[in-house]
Amino acid sequence: MDLASLIGMVMCFGLMIFGMVFGKTFAAVKSFLDAPSALITFGGAFGAVLMMSPMADFVAGLKAFTLIFKAPSANEVDTIKSIIDLSNLARREGLLALEESANNLEDEFMKKGVMLIVDGTDPELVRSILEADLINVDGRHQKKIGFWKNVCAMGPAWGMIGTLIGLILMLQDLSDPDSIGPNMAVALITTLYGSVLANWICTPVANKLDAYNAAEIKMKEVMIEGILSIQAGENPRVIEEKLKAFLAPKDRGAFGEEG
Repeated sequence: MDLASLIGMVMCFGLMIFGMVFGKTFAAVKSFLDAPSALITFGGAFGAVLMMSPMADFVAGLKAFTLIFKAPSANEVDTIKSIIDLSNLARREGLLALEESANNLEDEFMKKGVMLIVDGTDPELVRSILEADLINVDGRHQKKIGFWKNVCAMGPAWGMIGTLIGLILMLQDLSDPDSIGPNMAVALITTLYGSVLANWICTPVANKLDAYNAAEIKMKEVMIEGILSIQAGENPRVIEEKLKAFLAPKDRGAFGEEG
């Protein structure tokens, strides 16, 4: 589990509650709860996003929320070491010897690439196939990221719509001065809900998914370069240096120590 997402979400929620009850009691939280405002803001935001996309994409976008709590299992250093091991095997015994090792690979993308070179596929075709796969992976991820970006945009907008509705209803009944303050507070709650939806949920989720996607795409680019280098018969040491260029300086040092 990615504890950063869980801790960050709980921390933000805790700070909001702290702001509501500071100097008061927890009963003050009730002042920030309003069912019609929540329905207008959350229902309106997600309803508008539903209008923007097919039902399947909408459901997939909702499910993507859980992904922020799953730490990426891929490790760049381990991936490079795996590629170097494959290159050493290919150098000793030939490309056909990679078939058995490919069956033991957990990553389906790398397995696919290794099997392509074992089958003697033209290098340009191998690159074309893997890059097409990469583009499709990125496209699927971008749909889910876009879902949360759209909700982020719609949340404050529908919060403002709710506020305007509340203000109009309030202005229609100014005969009771004592009701103006409470009615104004209720009207403003929808703006609060819209801002909370955008900044507590949607923006962090979209940015986290975007970061995960960038890391996965980078990992697959490393795999493509490594697989094509193995097929070209390059020296394992040269392949290592080439792939280490994808790593941050601190990670290159750790790789060097491990390698």
